[in-house]
Amino acid sequence: MEKVRYFIIVEGQVQNVGFRIFTQMKAIPLNITGYAKNLDNGMVEICAQGYKSNINTLIKEIKKGNRFINVENISIKEIPLVENEKKFISL
Repeated sequence: MEKVRYFIIVEGQVQNVGFRIFTQMKAIPLNITGYAKNLDNGMVEICAQGYKSNINTLIKEIKKGNRFINVENISIKEIPLVENEKKFISL
């Protein structure tokens, strides 16, 4: 299976609603490493690395959100892998 790393920008109601922790809780069981970080413009930046199928599952979960999270748009770009990254963190 192919490992990939994606740089993802998420727009919508994604700050002050537990979105970064939500993302982390969904990423860890999928063995996805990387981070989720709030941006000054109200969006969230995610770097996610792992098997492509697992990241696709994570993206589906993010789009679904929960009763507090409302994702309006996601942009995704493939970027180079980061060696020896061990976990997914919320910054």
